[in-house]
Amino acid sequence: MSMTSITTIGIVGAGTMGAGIAQTAAASGYTVILIDAREEFVQRGLSRIENDLDAGIVRGKITLEQRDATLAAISGGTDYAALASCQLVIEAVPETLEIKQLVLRAISRAVTPETIIASNTSSLSIGTLAGFVDQPGRLIGMHFFNPVPRMALVEVVAGDQTDPLVVDAVVGVAESMGKTAVRSADKPGFIVNRILIPMINEAARALADNVASATDIDIAMKLGAGHPMGPLALADLIGIDVVLDIMRVLHSELGDTYAPAVILEEMVVAGTLGKKTGRGFFSYEEGR
Repeated sequence: MSMTSITTIGIVGAGTMGAGIAQTAAASGYTVILIDAREEFVQRGLSRIENDLDAGIVRGKITLEQRDATLAAISGGTDYAALASCQLVIEAVPETLEIKQLVLRAISRAVTPETIIASNTSSLSIGTLAGFVDQPGRLIGMHFFNPVPRMALVEVVAGDQTDPLVVDAVVGVAESMGKTAVRSADKPGFIVNRILIPMINEAARALADNVASATDIDIAMKLGAGHPMGPLALADLIGIDVVLDIMRVLHSELGDTYAPAVILEEMVVAGTLGKKTGRGFFSYEEGR
C-alpha cells in the first residue's frame, strides 16, 4: 500500500489511554480527532487532557502557550465519519474482542483505503483483529503505556499480514511523539506483558504462600532487583482485573505455566481491584 504523510490522527476511545494518546499526539504537532460512543465520554476525555496539561504548567513542564496549542489541535465527537480525514486511526477501547470487533469494523468503513488502523491492545492477537478490517495489511498493534504522556515506550506489533511499510510508518509516528518504539512479533503478551504480568502473578502467589508481606515483597523487588515500583503496587495501579485478564490470555495460549494465581481470581470476585476501587494489595481509601 502507498504511504502518505501522516498529519491527522484519529483516536477512538476517550478513556484514560485514548485521552493520553490524543494529548501526546496533539502536543507533538498532529491534528487529532477524538471519538467515543457518547458525547459525555468525549467531554470527560477532553477534561482529563486539560487537567493534565494544567498540572504540567504547575510543574513547569510546559508553557501556557503549549497547553493552548495542544488543546486547539484536538476536536472531539461521536461521528466516525470525521475519521475520513485521518491518515492513522488508533483504537483505544476496552480490551475485549467483542468491543474491538465492532469498533474496528466501524473505523474500517469510515476511513480511506490508505488509512493505517492501529490497535492499542495489550494482549489480543493482531492477526485476529486484522480480520475485522478490510485490507488487513494496514492493521497493526501500537501499544502505549499508562500514563501515555510520561511513559516513553510504544510496542509496535506486526501481524503476519501487516505491510512492512505500515510498520515503518507507525514506528516513525511513535518516535515523532518522543517515544522509543520496540518491534514485537504477534505473540501472546507481546514483550512487556509476556514478562511483567507473570512476574506480578508470581508475586501474588508468594503473598498467598506467606513468603512475606505485600510491603516486604515490594521493598525486596525495589531494592533487590532495582525496580522503581514493587510488583504488587504496580498490579494495583494497572488494575487486578486487567492483570487477571492478561494472565488468562497467556494461560490459554501458552499453557499451565501461566495459570493465574488463585488470589487474583478471589480479589476480582471481591471487587478489590486496586487503586480504582480504593483497595487491592494495598489500601488507597484516603486517596479516593
